[in-house]
Amino acid sequence: MSKLKNVRVLTGAAMLLAIAVILSFFKISLTEVMEIRFSNIPVAVAGMLFGPGVGGAVGALSDILGYVVRPTGPYFPGFTVSAALSGVIFGLLLGREKLSVPRIVLACVIYQVCDSLLLGALWLHILYGAPWWTLVVTRIPKELVTMAFHIVVLVFLVRPAAALIRTPKKTETNEETSP
Repeated sequence: MSKLKNVRVLTGAAMLLAIAVILSFFKISLTEVMEIRFSNIPVAVAGMLFGPGVGGAVGALSDILGYVVRPTGPYFPGFTVSAALSGVIFGLLLGREKLSVPRIVLACVIYQVCDSLLLGALWLHILYGAPWWTLVVTRIPKELVTMAFHIVVLVFLVRPAAALIRTPKKTETNEETSP
């Protein structure tokens, strides 16, 4: 977490956190316990740009702040763990590597299956008592649609932006020493 001592990382993480909280207000409700949310895109970007630690912190804080600002149902720490895990997954798989389409697809598949599908069903099972396996099976179509959306957004919007942000810019010292 020493990365948060860097002003650029801190301000970038804070902006992505604010965007994630704002996006948590927007969702597509499919059923009472099934909805498509958009707030994990900025968390994925935080993981990609700043690594798994910052991505996890942005994920956890976005879940907590989103609940504080606009509660929807009871607070459950399992969803905070899932939000943090999403930032960690994207940070580990995309943080240090070149953002290729296969890597983005792999990160989205791992996130959707492990975090959103399996853990999400577990959290709903604990909260509402619905059978876990039934929740998993009924959530598969929703997770496939959400995964496709995330892949498209990350490939066509985030990857080009991340390439620009990650490119080192010339400083005055570099310009003075270059021929």
